[in-house]
Amino acid sequence: MSEISGSTTELRTLRHITEVAPVEGNRYITRLLDEFEHRGPNGVHKCLVFEPMGPSVNTMVEELPQFKPRRREMKIRYPLRMAKSILKQSLQALAFLHENGIAHGDFQPGNILFTLNNIDSTPGDLLRQEEDVQARSISPPIQRLDGRKDKWAPRCAATGAVYLLRRRIQAYFVTDPPEKPVTPVGLRAPELILTGAVNNTLDVWSFGCIVFELITGQPLFCVPYSEMEDDDHLLSLTAQLGALPDELFKHWTTSSLYFTPERKLFNCQLGGVAPGQKPLMLEQASMEESFDRARPDLDEEEAHKMKALIRWILQYDPAKRPSPAEILSDPWFCDI
Repeated sequence: MSEISGSTTELRTLRHITEVAPVEGNRYITRLLDEFEHRGPNGVHKCLVFEPMGPSVNTMVEELPQFKPRRREMKIRYPLRMAKSILKQSLQALAFLHENGIAHGDFQPGNILFTLNNIDSTPGDLLRQEEDVQARSISPPIQRLDGRKDKWAPRCAATGAVYLLRRRIQAYFVTDPPEKPVTPVGLRAPELILTGAVNNTLDVWSFGCIVFELITGQPLFCVPYSEMEDDDHLLSLTAQLGALPDELFKHWTTSSLYFTPERKLFNCQLGGVAPGQKPLMLEQASMEESFDRARPDLDEEEAHKMKALIRWILQYDPAKRPSPAEILSDPWFCDI
């Protein structure tokens, strides 16, 4: 078995933060406590030891007492002031990373974690995970049921074991971007979808989508997995944010399935119109209309400010998107 190098991108970024801003880094980034290598049936694994972390923003909302017991008519979303605090603190962390030459690359609610109360006084027995004795034997290689190649699952599984797969944060230095970021589909900027371009404003675009999601309780772009997911996403983009600029639109190789040569939308059926069938046309709702229909807990004036803030962030031209520090200076964040 070959040795795994300790100079992975994640380790390099964590070590860089520790060197240049150890105190400030601990405020915003999960702290790396130790590292070691583990040899097992799936090879050699670099293991990173972090401080205990609380639930993610994705899961915590389900645990709020006001949603228990759950009722069908409930809108599951964070109270406004709590959502605002989450957004501001995560934006401060993003600003810290960017100021130190690091982009996150996977900025999403699942990677925004709540801190835990001090657990130093908690007995170790209460924190220790029970050992599964049956998990010591090894089963045949793992295969996906859909036949697709999986990049994340281990090669072999221990019999009887339950795997908790948690995506590692794919941070990278702005001067050394990866070829293929792992940004979730619905949070990807249009230039990443169409050209694969990686820049330091991809995190900003993701943040703009997260603002909409935390305030309304629903994603701005809900893109289910399919072979046509890029077309699905781009159709939603043009409906909610307006027509793509020519420089981007020319890279949409399947655009003729949906638009006339004059760029007028004539079909919303993914993959094009089947022979003998009529084009499918769906209602086109702008981001502002979708925002209002979600009926967030805002008065009219604040709702107007929120929609303007999201528009300011979600600009097709990366050069025009505000930096995290500039977004923090927006009046909406200044009163918390």
